[in-house]
Amino acid sequence: MTTLTETPTTVPAGVTTLRAHQLVINDRIAFVEDWGDGDATPLLALHTAGQSGVQYSHVAADLAALGYRVIVPDFPGHGRSEPSVDGPVTDLGDYAQFALTVLDQLGIDRFVVVGCSIGGKITIDLAVRAGDRIQAAIAMAAGADSGNVSIRGLTRELVDISTPSRGDRTYWGTRAVVGSAVTEERRSLIAAMHCREDPIVSNSDLIGWGRHDVRAGLPDIACPTILVAGEDDLWIDAEAIRRDAESIPRGSFTFLPGIGHYPMEEMTDFANQVDAWVRDLGQTDEGTETVRS
Repeated sequence: MTTLTETPTTVPAGVTTLRAHQLVINDRIAFVEDWGDGDATPLLALHTAGQSGVQYSHVAADLAALGYRVIVPDFPGHGRSEPSVDGPVTDLGDYAQFALTVLDQLGIDRFVVVGCSIGGKITIDLAVRAGDRIQAAIAMAAGADSGNVSIRGLTRELVDISTPSRGDRTYWGTRAVVGSAVTEERRSLIAAMHCREDPIVSNSDLIGWGRHDVRAGLPDIACPTILVAGEDDLWIDAEAIRRDAESIPRGSFTFLPGIGHYPMEEMTDFANQVDAWVRDLGQTDEGTETVRS
């Protein structure tokens, strides 16, 4: 039986309301933040490999203030969600189905989705499998094909991953893919927050990144979609992502100067930019209702 626990957070006047849900999905608790007016346009926000919904903590309230109900789940084994019954997930399609189940349990049909890195790949996956439910899809720092990683190497690391150097690798590796437009203080904070990851979960996510390929489904995507690449993102091939966008019937591509792999953590105007993208995509969403409430 599915249960739902909702905990309202008391906030001062003028501050966006935050609700916290604990959903039972496949016999495990899934934690979901739910920002803003329950009648506003739902916006599903998907985090990166090994991380959690905390990546949207600086922008969720701003998005809610712009007229969205911001749904921020922690994927299984991430943040405050319990691990999957079958252990760490290595198929990003499982995360896509998890996200749809979250929305179904919250009674949400039509929605906007924004995701980054593996969250970007999952956004594209959702556009392929459930594009008729999506008002606008924004996939950041990800393409439709399998990611450029060594699956063999990542699998081998799972054997001896809890080494003292792992934290240093996460910290300095994160700093390396944050864009040049970001201040040194902000860069250090992003890197420090990323060190909270579970290395086994992170590697499993990256194995999923390296295996996930939904290019064949791009011509069938029913919703308006924008693929976003940062100029300083060392993880992705921007031109390949541009080509993916050209394969989507109502697809477009955006290049972000001075931004790296984590736009929602790097950009000071992220919420306004997302709102602009959604409005632009809404103008191409022929035959459906307006994407803003």
